[in-house]
Amino acid sequence: MTNISSFRQKQSVIFVAFLVTTFVVGIAGALQAPTLSRFLTFDVNVNSRLVGLFFSVNALASIVGSFLLAKYSDKKGDRRYIVIFCCLMGVANSITFAFTRHYLILITLGVLFAALSSAAMPQIFALAREYAVKTGRNVVAFNSLIRAQLSLAWVFGPPISFGLAINFGFTAMYLAAMGMFMVAMLFVAVFLPSVEKNPTSSINNNLDLKVANQPLWQNRNVLCLLLSTVFMWAANMMYIIDMPLYVDEVLHLPDSLPGVLMGLAAGIEIPVMLIAGYLVPYLGKRNLFFIAITCGLIFYTGLILCTDKYALLILQLFNALFIGIVANIGIIYFQDLLPTRMGVASTLFNNGVIFGVIIAGMLQGVLSDIYGHKIIYWVALIMVAISLLFCMLVKKDTASQVN
Repeated sequence: MTNISSFRQKQSVIFVAFLVTTFVVGIAGALQAPTLSRFLTFDVNVNSRLVGLFFSVNALASIVGSFLLAKYSDKKGDRRYIVIFCCLMGVANSITFAFTRHYLILITLGVLFAALSSAAMPQIFALAREYAVKTGRNVVAFNSLIRAQLSLAWVFGPPISFGLAINFGFTAMYLAAMGMFMVAMLFVAVFLPSVEKNPTSSINNNLDLKVANQPLWQNRNVLCLLLSTVFMWAANMMYIIDMPLYVDEVLHLPDSLPGVLMGLAAGIEIPVMLIAGYLVPYLGKRNLFFIAITCGLIFYTGLILCTDKYALLILQLFNALFIGIVANIGIIYFQDLLPTRMGVASTLFNNGVIFGVIIAGMLQGVLSDIYGHKIIYWVALIMVAISLLFCMLVKKDTASQVN
């Protein structure tokens, strides 16, 4: 028993457990999300308006649910048990979707379970940050390696999701997601550590502590970074939603090209995340954000000007630099601004992304119907420019400067 306990407490084992847990929870999400609209349309047999309503309600419920759990986790409770609870809600959600085809049950009970399970990933990142600080690890590098697992999950998850749904049906696909949540619960329960909260250890003085603990709506840095996050992810999601249609209907390029573009960008994003993590001590998070957003400006300008297949392929480098850096550094940036509230900080970044998705979903359909697909990329370019302005309003000195 002593040998088993010693093995579980090894830093290398704990690190691998963080990687596996993140990857498995990411796979569970990547199995469910890509085929949800197809599931609602063909298995539940609802129209496009009810599909849109479901996505909106689900997104808003996830924002509320994850934020409430984040506030609770920062005040009391073992964060490890909260992750287990979220995974348990993921199991309940998977079972509901696997065996229910009633829209009202799915949009009420199913969405409730989904909202509570959505807090799993922010809580894992908050726990990882606290563990890295406690053990003296490089916080950003540690986060980069863990965040890369989430991107890797989204490289493999969607093809597996469509393969299971098409060949074996949605019940099999959702049961596979349930299995992933159960594996994640096992790793969290057995290998992940309980970390005693000591949020003030990285605060420099009482003034920084006061700033870190002030209400979110009074914290200018947090609000500006949140708005910057919302606008950049709204631009990114508008591109993801519209690009397959734009390539086909406007540019008349091969049907397979959108998949190649997305796969190429996802593949480049992983090394970008890792390299960005190691560059933080030299360039700083704020400067890396400026570099990323500048790459975003180049990317969307290129989309407006370029119609050639190979030009679009080259532009994916700038897309990967844009998303790869902000997806990795963004959560650390929020945590540095709110060092006494790691759960809330991680959830704010996640909710900023969700808000961006909601805005993109509302704008893309309306704008493309009225003005055509080209306008989407002009609007996305403006959004990225606005994101840069909000990022510039975040002060250089934050309450915590942990690298």
